[in-house]
Amino acid sequence: MKIRNLVDLFTILPEEEKIIVDVLRQIIIESLPEYCKEKISYNVPFFYGNKGICIIWPSTVPRGGIKKGVLLGFWYGHKLNDYDHFLSHGTNKQIFYKIYQTAEEIDENPIKKLLKEAIKLDSSFA
Repeated sequence: MKIRNLVDLFTILPEEEKIIVDVLRQIIIESLPEYCKEKISYNVPFFYGNKGICIIWPSTVPRGGIKKGVLLGFWYGHKLNDYDHFLSHGTNKQIFYKIYQTAEEIDENPIKKLLKEAIKLDSSFA
């Protein structure tokens, strides 16, 4: 499977995953400063500035490690101050994440809080 753009991605996703990915993308895009960009990497939306910031991985895309839902992963999650204990870290030592099964589960406040933290961390990599 080689996904080159969002159209390719949305073509293969079931409806619920499309909605979750779209909602998460909007929250992230609204929160990131100008210098940050989005690209398709590992066949999924990947957001970066000086280094990786976060990734959205729908379960339909292979090799994401999840069987159901959509994963929002923070590339340097292990370095973020997650005071609300919002993120899980499973077996990965670096990427901390939250998995969404429905769009209704998405609460943008903790996401924006973590994005702010991740952006501050990313700017220290300059």
